Amino acid sequence: MSYVELDHGTGGLLSRQLVENVIAPAFGDRYLGAMEDSAVLSLPGTQIAMTTDSFVVDPLFFEGGDIGKLAVCGTVNDIAVSGAKPLYLTVGLILEEGLPVADLVRAMTSMAEAAREAGVYIVAGDTKVVHRGAADKIFINTAGVGWLAPDALSLTNRRIRAGDSVVITSSIGAHSIHLLSLREGLGYENRVTSDCAPLNHLISDIHDQFGERLHAARDLTRGGLGTALTELADDIGLGIDVDLDSVPIQSEVIMAADMLGVDPIYLANEGSCLLFCDPDVSKAVVTKLRELTYGGQAAEIGVVVDRRDKSVFARSVNGDRLIEPLVGAQLPRLC
Repeated sequence: MSYVELDHGTGGLLSRQLVENVIAPAFGDRYLGAMEDSAVLSLPGTQIAMTTDSFVVDPLFFEGGDIGKLAVCGTVNDIAVSGAKPLYLTVGLILEEGLPVADLVRAMTSMAEAAREAGVYIVAGDTKVVHRGAADKIFINTAGVGWLAPDALSLTNRRIRAGDSVVITSSIGAHSIHLLSLREGLGYENRVTSDCAPLNHLISDIHDQFGERLHAARDLTRGGLGTALTELADDIGLGIDVDLDSVPIQSEVIMAADMLGVDPIYLANEGSCLLFCDPDVSKAVVTKLRELTYGGQAAEIGVVVDRRDKSVFARSVNGDRLIEPLVGAQLPRLC
């Protein structure tokens, strides 16, 4: 690897290799933990979860969200899937010279509204302005902090075991298709909207009800369901079987993906996550999710299996296929 390429930012195999082979070795275990969506840290008398993320999106504003809402939801969700309660965010802004102030106000207002919905506080920030052409309108960097009770069980990949049921909280692919349709004028943008949403209350309600029966959660963002599953299988050293016919996908998303020649399981999402739980409570988890905001399309979609080659298979009435890590970008970079 001699140079950083755009494909290193897709969330797929090259992104993982960049982190594992170039970035992480510079810091070592002293600073980096398991590299999940957020790190759970012990402090005297308590536990906290921390995460950081950066957000770019084109266009800045879209149906269902914008860069401000995206920044809050993305950070909140990374904290929430650890089992922690998100509390505080910081916001760093890099603004391009010539950005209309009205667009900045609109994005910041949306960010504030999303923070209120999630129940988090924006407590610190920084702003830089760069020359015209040195950034794409607005870049946002965030850091998030959440809290866990001192004796609370965090949601972590290390608790996943063979036999666990795999549950998805919502349909997949809408975020990617909506943004791409807006960019390219494909005509789907009025029928498919972004799923951008804060999932912390949903995850908290499930965690409160099912306790230690809920083992892990994973946010589905860049790289989509396929990348999340292959990374998880690699991390836990087990296989995963997915019933592809049970995965909720809006019909318009399927049509758009077919037209574009892309696989919906690799499309980005901003309001969907995976849950891993004991199999005897999976149906109850789905029932509860469907009662909650942002969980109406929840479904049980698979099972963790004792397969030491760490393979992930999509089972379907049309035949079975191996799900492999995403290499390169199916679509132009969206966010």
